[in-house]
Amino acid sequence: MPIKQHAVFTNFHEVQHPLLQHKLSLLRDRNTDKKEFNELIGEISTLLVYEVTKDLPLINKVIDTPLESCEMPVLAGKKPVILAVLRAGIGMVDGFLNLMPSARVAHIGLYRDETTLEPHLYYFKIPSHSKDRQFYICDPMLATGGSAIRAIDKLKSSGVRKISFVCILAAPEGVERVFHAHPDVPLFAAKLDRKLNKKGYILPGLGDAGDRMFGTK
Repeated sequence: MPIKQHAVFTNFHEVQHPLLQHKLSLLRDRNTDKKEFNELIGEISTLLVYEVTKDLPLINKVIDTPLESCEMPVLAGKKPVILAVLRAGIGMVDGFLNLMPSARVAHIGLYRDETTLEPHLYYFKIPSHSKDRQFYICDPMLATGGSAIRAIDKLKSSGVRKISFVCILAAPEGVERVFHAHPDVPLFAAKLDRKLNKKGYILPGLGDAGDRMFGTK
């Protein structure tokens, strides 16, 4: 799958697949209804998973085919964890589980102060014995970067070291901020958009992902 690494923010990767870009355009359309919007979130997430998981480690295991025994590669280590940033991140979980049905699902609750645009933590639940697991933080929008940094901070303070952040749209301001705070954490997105507006929304963007997913606008 074609992928573009940012020249300056080297931890940022833009996945450039024709199907992905087509579905993203449909997702942006203000006339796309709630049902189709949610379906597109899941489909785009599944397409992103192929690139995001390309470095998962493998080990050989003896299996029995109908004809003979042989050594074949299987995923190594503990089951990966999908960390959904509440609430919009929930929409990306099934896209991951389509390809990794045995992955664990964790949640982090963050809300943004509408004045300062800074995130506040109100919920955090991950599996026990998570230190050696690969975590994928899922949030459709990387806007100011505050929520991403807060989620990464919380995981690292819990002993987690293998972390990737997966979003659908990103703003340059957020990418830059996460890069300076956590240059070791890979960021993956379907598109790097133009900028943030004064309210911290991505332009051209797709509006508020949570409101469009849950019909709460």
